[in-house]
Amino acid sequence: MNAETDRLIGVATRLYAELGYDWTSMRMIADAAGVDLERLTRLVGEKPELYQEVMVRAVKAEREVMGQALRSAGPGLQGALDLVDAYLDFNVAHPEYLALWLHRWTGDATDTPDMEDIYTRPLVTEVVEAVRGLLPADVNGHHLVWTIVWCVYGFLSGGMRNVSPDWPQKQGERAGPAVVEDFRAYLHTLVRRMTMPLT
Repeated sequence: MNAETDRLIGVATRLYAELGYDWTSMRMIADAAGVDLERLTRLVGEKPELYQEVMVRAVKAEREVMGQALRSAGPGLQGALDLVDAYLDFNVAHPEYLALWLHRWTGDATDTPDMEDIYTRPLVTEVVEAVRGLLPADVNGHHLVWTIVWCVYGFLSGGMRNVSPDWPQKQGERAGPAVVEDFRAYLHTLVRRMTMPLT
């Protein structure tokens, strides 16, 4: 792909993340990118093909980071904590990708392929297999991994504002480093508690 195509996909990513697939027209993307509609579709295809490319790029970026984390994670609890850190850090660094998935999980883009089965679930299964030996018999590995996912998405999308009067970020602001580190410590505690042997 050439630089212009990459730029157009970047504009589409931003708009899909902000507004969702269903509310973003190709005309809006063309206008935001400063090109005419015909050139946009010639370079990136129709709306479903463009969305597919946006989501595939998001998934590939996550898989690259998490794949590296899986390869380098040591055995035992520290390896599991390293995976949690890699996942949190990726989403802190890429709020646009997090927003794309949040839109999907709230019913956006229902007429597009089931990317969860194709991309997300295989990666979750790899992570579950990596930590399975740490888990007590009463802890479901898939549930634990998805609990981490849901916590990270809720935290980074501002969910803490709804439960804590001390939440320092305003609507639309990103969580500051100190707040992220406090949340990281909580995730570590969660994983430690969930991997404690049965007594």
